[in-house]
Order: sequence, then C-alpha cells, then structure tokens
Amino acid sequence: MIRTASALLALAMTAAPVLPAKAAEKGLSVVLVHGAFVDASGWRSVYDRLTKDGYEVLVVQNPTVTLKDDVAATEHAIAAARHPVILVGHSYGGSVITEAGNDRKVRSLVYLAAFAPDAGESVAKLAATPVPGEPSAPLLPPKDGFLIVDPAKFATAFASDVDAGTTAFMARSQVPWGLNAVAGVITSPAWKTKPSYFLVTTQNHMVPPTAQRVMAKRAHAKTEEIASSHAVMMSHPDEVAVFIETADGSSR
Repeated sequence: MIRTASALLALAMTAAPVLPAKAAEKGLSVVLVHGAFVDASGWRSVYDRLTKDGYEVLVVQNPTVTLKDDVAATEHAIAAARHPVILVGHSYGGSVITEAGNDRKVRSLVYLAAFAPDAGESVAKLAATPVPGEPSAPLLPPKDGFLIVDPAKFATAFASDVDAGTTAFMARSQVPWGLNAVAGVITSPAWKTKPSYFLVTTQNHMVPPTAQRVMAKRAHAKTEEIASSHAVMMSHPDEVAVFIETADGSSR
C-alpha cells in the first residue's frame, strides 16, 4: 500500500510527542555571584527562570575567603560566557562584581541587596557605621579569621520570608566569610563606567535599606525596591529574574 507524502506527514505529526517550544536565545549571558555565608545553590530558582527565557547562565561558586580570589573566580566565569555579560551580585557579591565588572565583556551590573563600594572602600568600611533605626547584621565575633551569622538569629536576619525548614538548614550550613574578603579593598569600581541596576530590599536586616539606597544613588543606578528580606533571590525569584532581564545596558 502506497501512502501519499501528506498522509505520512499527518501520521508522523499525530504520533510524535508535542515538545515545548524552546525560548529564543537572547544573545546575552548572565553571571550570578553569591554573597557571604551561603553558596551558589541559592540561585537555583533564578537560574531556572533565566535559562527558560533563553539566557546563557553561569553561576560562580566563589569561596568568600579573599576578595582577590572571588574576583578571579568571577573573571573565569566571564571568560567562559559565550555572549556579552550581565553581571549580578548579591550582598558581598556586589563588592566582587564592582571589581570584576571592569572586564570588557561585561555589559551591565546588577546589585541585589548588595554592597557597591567605591575605590579604596571595602565591605568592612561600608558596614562600620550603623544606620540609626535600622538593624545591624548579627555576626558572631571572628574565629580563626572567619565570620558567621549567629545561627539563632539567622532566619530573622537573613531570610525571614523563606520557609523555616530551609532557613534552619541555611543557618547550620553557613559558609564562613573570610576577613580578607570582608576587608578586601576596591581599586577600580566598574559602576563608574558601566550601566548599573540596584534592587533595594526594604525588609533587609543584613544590609540596611538606607545604606543600599545611598550606594545605589552614588552609582547612578537604575533602582527599584521590593519588600523582601536579604535573601531576595530565594524569596522572590520571579521578580529578581525580571529585574535582571531589564538590565541589558540600554538604559541607566
């Protein structure tokens, strides 16, 4: 029995599984840099959303022992990116992208509840002066050259809008933050030459909202605010992904 080409095509279309359409590639790469006390796994939901939307996404597992090494790890990811880069930093990761963002492949910088130091500044210097009326990070005294958040206060201070089981695990699996990272000094802040975007988290008990606003204004960043804890990439991954996607460098 001979079937026509059209009949065979109709049969094949009926038998073939229906696959979801792949998002068109954006021609942009996103490099995600985590902050202190956590690792790169906190980016998972944001990674999934950006990848689904067609971005190449690279996630830096920076050790947070020294600023120099964290910048080097980020530069390695930038070099591996196939497209111009949107460079994203959370918390202390903002200090890392401020230095690493000078790479010519970096199109724009995104600060999420982050530090954005100027030349000659470190996170330690920026955090040295408390903001009146706003909480300070509940850090325990340094031990063997590292800092951690008081585990009993971690959930409230770091991730009050993340589920309790997750925050309990985060408190007990903290990555100690090296004093050489905390005191790492910026030499050439990329936000002076690259378009910058800043998402201020207004319920943040680690980096005071007022301090975030001051740094965002100084960087001439396009700024938005969200009612979120410090762990905004975990509690509001959809909003974070959308914010990153707007940071293509076309506006400042």
